[in-house]
Amino acid sequence: MKIKGFGGVFWRTRDVKALKKWYKEVFGISMENDWNGTVIRPEPGNETTFSLFTEEDRYFPPEQSVMLNFQVDSMDECLQHFKKIGVPLLKEPEQSEYGTFIWIADPDGRWIEIWENNLIQLNLSAKKT
Repeated sequence: MKIKGFGGVFWRTRDVKALKKWYKEVFGISMENDWNGTVIRPEPGNETTFSLFTEEDRYFPPEQSVMLNFQVDSMDECLQHFKKIGVPLLKEPEQSEYGTFIWIADPDGRWIEIWENNLIQLNLSAKKT
């Protein structure tokens, strides 16, 4: 058996209407339908990471069993957008060999990681020269 990719992310919330509104305003993810969801089609160069953490790991809150990570094209545009609509960062941006990362929380308090993959940007720049 071979996994082709993720088929979905599903979770519970106390206020579906408020969370749908927040995800539309913050990420442009519209869920205006009867099933309260949407389909996000990966673009070329997009990757999905599946990674396990111990219960004691502090990368994200231990009481949160799952953390979303959204990949973006431009961290600068993302930061400007969050500032404009009043979404605070949970901690300072971090850069590593994997790219640039920031964290915000949704109205339910779930941490969401935003990732700009610098390796893709470097590969695209190299192809242009």
